[in-house]
Amino acid sequence: MASSLGIMRAVVMHAPGGPDSLKVLSWPIPTPEKGQVLIRVRAFGLNRSEMLTRQGLTPGMSYPRILGIEAVGEVESAPGNEFAKNDVVATCMGGMGRVFDGGYAEYTCVPAAQVKRIATRAPWEVLGALPELLQTAWGSLFTALRLQPDDSLLIRGGTTSVGLAAAAIAKGRCAYIAATTRYASRAAFVASNGADDVYIDSGSLAEEVRKRRPGGFSKVLDLVGPASLKDTCQCAGPYGVVCVTGIAGGKWGMENFVPFEVIPTTVHLTSYSGSAEAFLKTPIDEIARRIVEGTLTIPTKVFRLEEIAEAHRAMEESTACGKIVVLT
Repeated sequence: MASSLGIMRAVVMHAPGGPDSLKVLSWPIPTPEKGQVLIRVRAFGLNRSEMLTRQGLTPGMSYPRILGIEAVGEVESAPGNEFAKNDVVATCMGGMGRVFDGGYAEYTCVPAAQVKRIATRAPWEVLGALPELLQTAWGSLFTALRLQPDDSLLIRGGTTSVGLAAAAIAKGRCAYIAATTRYASRAAFVASNGADDVYIDSGSLAEEVRKRRPGGFSKVLDLVGPASLKDTCQCAGPYGVVCVTGIAGGKWGMENFVPFEVIPTTVHLTSYSGSAEAFLKTPIDEIARRIVEGTLTIPTKVFRLEEIAEAHRAMEESTACGKIVVLT
């Protein structure tokens, strides 16, 4: 395991486990080949898919493995000259943290084809929140849902990091935004982040939607997922579109799925899972610039690398109320 480039700190997973199974170890810095980029990681965001991987629910994993499907930092080396040393860059998906080692480290080595240069100068805790979060929120809104200025949008899972980002991004891009939270105590926070109306989600939402908006919503972003999909589909109006993006409800799929019972007539059901290619098309610079200017807010909670177990615990218990970012 020797490396000519030296040793780094990394969160290395040897087997599935709880948050306390995540330990910071000394690990060889990877050596990039032509077509790869070695990034000095400055920050990375946490994602629920990584929690499921940590729990042993991601098929095809091999160990040891450094988790993390995203990272931001500076180019240390690019043997193919795709980037210059010290370029500020972001990377996301493409097998990170699953097929090959990911971003939970001081260095990560990734294919150059999934690296994006960032021109906007912003603090690392800002940039670290953006790659996967924006790729998911932006793609869900504008690729899957094709959000239009006259649309009414319901975000189910409004206090998830993607839900908060989606509301902030959609503000001013559609006619009306409603978002959900399970806790009445968070309603004001959700409203302050761009929602015109807030629903307290007890698990059964459609009846309340019919009371407030008899015509339903034209677009629905479902971040809770299969656990409540049948009820979510009832929230869409005629010819409305429901996009399933998240799995905050803790289920990958639906047992005994019967389309005729789940999807109302004329309602369209789609999903968004993203890709490295989609990430490269995401306007990270535009969003980062708006954050720096103060015209858009993405709530975050920041941890250090040595606090990775605490950060995962906050994600698992949904106590962060924003995107969790880890600084290295």
